[in-house]
Amino acid sequence: MPCGDLPLKSKVVLVTGGGSGINLSFVKLAVQREARGVIIGDLKLTTEAEKFVQTNSTKVVFAKCDVTRRKDLENLVQVAADRFGDVPDVYVAGAGVFEPEWSNWWDDTEEDRYSELDINVNHALKLSRIAMRALLGKRKKGVILITASLAGYQHAVIGFVRSMAELDGLENIKVVAVAPGLVHTPLWTDRPNTMRQFGYDEKAAVTADFVAEKMMDLVVDGRYGGGSCLEVSASSVRTLGTWDVPAPAYIGTTVPQEALDASYAPLKAIMEKDRQHKL
Repeated sequence: MPCGDLPLKSKVVLVTGGGSGINLSFVKLAVQREARGVIIGDLKLTTEAEKFVQTNSTKVVFAKCDVTRRKDLENLVQVAADRFGDVPDVYVAGAGVFEPEWSNWWDDTEEDRYSELDINVNHALKLSRIAMRALLGKRKKGVILITASLAGYQHAVIGFVRSMAELDGLENIKVVAVAPGLVHTPLWTDRPNTMRQFGYDEKAAVTADFVAEKMMDLVVDGRYGGGSCLEVSASSVRTLGTWDVPAPAYIGTTVPQEALDASYAPLKAIMEKDRQHKL
């Protein structure tokens, strides 16, 4: 039968990328919902997150984690078992990066892999598999929540979430995703050039806390079944179906032409350089 409602009281929660932004907001909300314990897996904590962990040291544990390493992800489950006596009930694959200079498809600076994909895609899939094994081993129902983006409807993780819809009814394990639009977090605000390039509009942005509340709804509310993807923007919150999803077309989802021109300019420069490439 489906996972159904899953109140967080007395549950154990694992969150990658919980050291800042949306995922830190979710960690705080999990503590408010009386979770027994929360494990933050991240490379480091922001000052805000560090203070929160110290203040809630009986419930919140930070474990340094490189999400591109399977052993680090598996260790988070072990930390939960050691500290709180059980494997997590909820797994949030929240760690992600946005086209960093050191890893993106256009700049092509890496030889064998794209670290951006290892973080944004492979880590979510690996954590989902680790979570399934942990939950099945304990014969527990649980939820796997993947953080995607509104710009990523063709993103691999959204396709993965949709493909896992039947797992909810088969094994009481619900795999869902949240797809936020513009969110007022350091991912944007610490990168003014990126804000200009992509036409960031604060009026079209939502807060991290607002997105975290919708993530919590996905986790605890049985009305959201496996395969659900919740779009969260300043104009709308809607559940995407598993097939034939219409593109969004409201404030914050359409890009002005001048912003498109600015966004395409560096890509055109790269392609012009490619034209000069000789084998």
